[in-house]
Amino acid sequence: MSANDMAERHTQARSITIVRHGRTAYNAAHRIQGWVDIPLDEVGLWQVNQTGEALQNLYVQPDSGVKQLVVASDLSRAMQTAHAFADRIGVPVHTDERFRERNFGGWEGQSIDELAEFYPEDFQSWIRKEGGELRHGAETHHDCGVRGAEAIRDWSRKAGPDTDLFIFAHGSVIENMVQQLLGFDQVHADYLSLGTMGNAHWARIMPAFHNDEEDRWTIMEYNHGPAVADTPQWTNPVNVS
Repeated sequence: MSANDMAERHTQARSITIVRHGRTAYNAAHRIQGWVDIPLDEVGLWQVNQTGEALQNLYVQPDSGVKQLVVASDLSRAMQTAHAFADRIGVPVHTDERFRERNFGGWEGQSIDELAEFYPEDFQSWIRKEGGELRHGAETHHDCGVRGAEAIRDWSRKAGPDTDLFIFAHGSVIENMVQQLLGFDQVHADYLSLGTMGNAHWARIMPAFHNDEEDRWTIMEYNHGPAVADTPQWTNPVNVS
């Protein structure tokens, strides 16, 4: 079967762009967010406007016949980031709780310094990717990755081959679900293959056709951002309001 024949038969989205939310006050203070519903701060709102414009300019071609489907975690910081893009191009934002951040249990709301002080052994175990956070009710990397990857597959099939899928989520769930989707977890069980993306940065994944297999993907970009994200202005912008 030719590549063109396989492309015509596939039912996945034309492409998938996965975006991390902009900065929050918890990000700035190095606090664990998890499922705590924290909105973007002033800098975060500025960041997502830059990213929304960049995504539109890079990946939306008017009159091309390609549609856009936008899905976000139901937490407000992801929803705000999604709307900074979706409102520009006039499409709705759908929500899916499976794109929520990894649940960090009893550690949510605490700063990195506080964790290091009050739970030194478990904190160091977490830093070494050895699971110290699990003793405080955190969701496992595997479970987080599985729920996110399942959501990606579901929405990709709903989108179909004439649609670019845009997903707006959170740092840890993105790291875990991308690794799960690409099968990295089968090779690196310690989840050291990918790092956490920067605020308002994105990954881009394309379907990879191989015989009749549908669930094969190629990662084209990871931790990509607007040009300004590579400057000090990204975390200290002038005149953000």
